[in-house]
Amino acid sequence: MSAPFVIIGAGQAAAQAAVSLRAEGYGGEIVMIGDETHLPYQRPPLSKAFLAGEMSADRLELKAPNFYPDSGIDVRLGTRAVRLLPAAKAVEIDGGIRIAYERALIATGTRARALPVPGADLEGVFSIRSIDDVARFRAVAQPGAKLVIVGGGYIGLEVAAKANRIGLDVTVVEGQPRVLARVACETISRYATDLQLAHGVRVLTSMGVSAITGTERVTGVELVTGEVLPADLVLAAVGAVPNLELAADASLAIENGIRVDAQARTSDPSIYAVGDVASFPSGLYGRRIRLESVQNAIDQAKAAAKAMLEGAVTYDPVPWFWSDQYDTKLQIAGLLDGFDRTECEGDVAAGRFCVRYFASERLIAVCSVNDPKSHMLARRALAAPLAQGSAA
Repeated sequence: MSAPFVIIGAGQAAAQAAVSLRAEGYGGEIVMIGDETHLPYQRPPLSKAFLAGEMSADRLELKAPNFYPDSGIDVRLGTRAVRLLPAAKAVEIDGGIRIAYERALIATGTRARALPVPGADLEGVFSIRSIDDVARFRAVAQPGAKLVIVGGGYIGLEVAAKANRIGLDVTVVEGQPRVLARVACETISRYATDLQLAHGVRVLTSMGVSAITGTERVTGVELVTGEVLPADLVLAAVGAVPNLELAADASLAIENGIRVDAQARTSDPSIYAVGDVASFPSGLYGRRIRLESVQNAIDQAKAAAKAMLEGAVTYDPVPWFWSDQYDTKLQIAGLLDGFDRTECEGDVAAGRFCVRYFASERLIAVCSVNDPKSHMLARRALAAPLAQGSAA
């Protein structure tokens, strides 16, 4: 009897890989190892509907609880993979127990980047990466409480919107000259800032944080100017770090994440990696990329499942993302790194428009605000070179 396929991680990519293995006809044993105590669940609502209490925890679950035993998937929750042993083709979990594998799939995702300032470990400083994080946050997020969000990216602005809706007094502090500076042009940044200001959120840009103040519990956020913002709660929203330690310790190739090929295969032919933790070659953009998105988690997991069963697959997607803030839906198709000009179409004042990003006259990305049609057209336009390449 052959060893099982072992999936390390129990998030969106891990769950999709297990589902796809069964859909592809794999009848062998599947073992899924997750360090959380929750069955695989959606993460995007954590900073949106779930944070505001508009969605219950059971609605986050990707599959009904009985799906996994009914499908012959052995899900081991609250279990930490401590070592990956390629030579022995085994995963070591808590307690020194080893699980042999025929194929292993790493889907360990990311963790919140810690604030690199004194006081970041005080009670009342949060990140939003899990159901338990949100539960702890909601337990103390009473109306009127002062929340300081450090970081003006998508997560920071999404939390600002929901926290504002449930009655918190919100301030966003961003070190760059504008919010969304790394992921959007000035038009989008300005619109997002005006949206927050219109709802009463204070937004400070070009502003660094020097410390989180307090003794046992946070009382404020000290800015580099010396000003201290009073704070009952602080959210660290300064990005994420891929959980690649298992792979690195196992001497797998690392390059902005776990390096994989177009079949999601690592430098060890029996080990695959998918989702936020994996970097893969993009023919569309001519470089290696790592995507932190639901789209990538799902689609790359499907490709990996097929590849693990020796199916023919080449993973080269058009990236797409979305962000919900108040009644605004921002949708992004493509990657805008390296753009040299933009074109805006629509009515910015009315909150329905799109921005196209170009590099040397080539369309590389489109940001759509409350304009789903332009988003879908953008995805088709960006996919056209891929279709032409596969037909050539």
